Amino acid sequence: MLPVNQFVNFIEQNSLFTPATKILAAVSGGIDSVLMVHLLKAAGYDFGIAHCNFQLRGDEALRDQAFSRSLAATLNIPFHTVNFDTEQYAADNKISIQMAARDMRYQWFDTISQQSGYEVIALAHHQNDTIETILLNLTRGTGIAGLHGILPKNGKLVRPLLFLSRAEIQTIVTAEGLTFVEDSSNASAKYARNKIRLEVVPKLKELNPSLEKTFENNLLHFRDLELLLELKLEELRQALLQIHDDGIYLSIIEVKKLNPKRLLLFKLLNEYGFNEATIDDLIDSLDKHSGRVFESGTHTLLIDRNIIILKPRTTVLPVEIIINETDHEANFGVYRVNLLHDDSALIVKDNPMAVSIDADKLVYPLRVRTWNEGDYFFPLGMKGKKKLSDFFINQKVPLHQKEEIPILVNGNGEIMWIGGYRPDERYKVSDNTKKVTIFELFKLT
Repeated sequence: MLPVNQFVNFIEQNSLFTPATKILAAVSGGIDSVLMVHLLKAAGYDFGIAHCNFQLRGDEALRDQAFSRSLAATLNIPFHTVNFDTEQYAADNKISIQMAARDMRYQWFDTISQQSGYEVIALAHHQNDTIETILLNLTRGTGIAGLHGILPKNGKLVRPLLFLSRAEIQTIVTAEGLTFVEDSSNASAKYARNKIRLEVVPKLKELNPSLEKTFENNLLHFRDLELLLELKLEELRQALLQIHDDGIYLSIIEVKKLNPKRLLLFKLLNEYGFNEATIDDLIDSLDKHSGRVFESGTHTLLIDRNIIILKPRTTVLPVEIIINETDHEANFGVYRVNLLHDDSALIVKDNPMAVSIDADKLVYPLRVRTWNEGDYFFPLGMKGKKKLSDFFINQKVPLHQKEEIPILVNGNGEIMWIGGYRPDERYKVSDNTKKVTIFELFKLT
């Protein structure tokens, strides 16, 4: 007898879909998907069948396609099918055959769902598939998410057979006399998943004949732990990640208090592309000198004194730009530099983004560049010179910001202005100044 009540109860307990939901059932013609189709039919759900021919097994693939079409006709169910050139797709995209088949399959499922109004896609995974997935994840390396196995519901994908083991499916199909087709590739240990199913799981079942039941119980614990971790992470995001105009700040003092530090910091920063090895390096650097930078494909982390600064990666600033006497503006990184030549001794006041410089002291071409180690200038109002590195420290300029500050340099090599901060005493407007050139910075973003 078909376990229709168990089937419906599992669907309802996991909120997979309702009797009013229109379902697209992925059917290979194998034992698992055939049982799923018969259960959907017996329970009275509204569904259609989708079958993919990946054209990898010659006549056998055509047989599976014909069988699935016949099954749909027998049950009076809508049928959808497609033929894929899987090998060509894999070659064009430089991916494995298995990955190519997966990509094309799910893309087509989405297309059929949109065209025909299917709300969910039912897949015939069972408990043993979950065991194999967990073992495969552990073999390849995984975090906690890899331990929850195959979820009953993931977006539009639903798996209503996860309450059954492979052995239970075999027993039901045999008792009901249901026909199905065998995929000969399932008997090959050349694929990693097949190797686990054919060679590893049988050995584990020798140690624990109730392996499926044990994994089912463990999965409940793993999923609860994952939920607990997500709740904790959400609390930490609210408390630890401070949003600023120039990035996200993390207090190093608070980071050091995290326990377990490595796990929580990895989970917080993994969404920005940082892997576990980088997190290990970051933790090792917390008590060392400022200035250490870590990069992912999309973001950078900078240790700046007592904070860690997280920000998106930006275009690298040019080493320098040249400004000629006839220029009126020039772009430098995220800044535009405007030049105004004035036949007076006009002094710009109360605007750190602009400066008046004695025009007669300018030696063209001028340069705008980033600071270099060893740079110095004579800060306005002071008699002596000062290293830029010391000036930035005194001004409490964050490390990541000082790399973006435009430095205006005269043609004789002398620094005339630390853009946005301080001009040089040697180039100030004096009683002897006859005309000035005004330089003004505008941030482009």
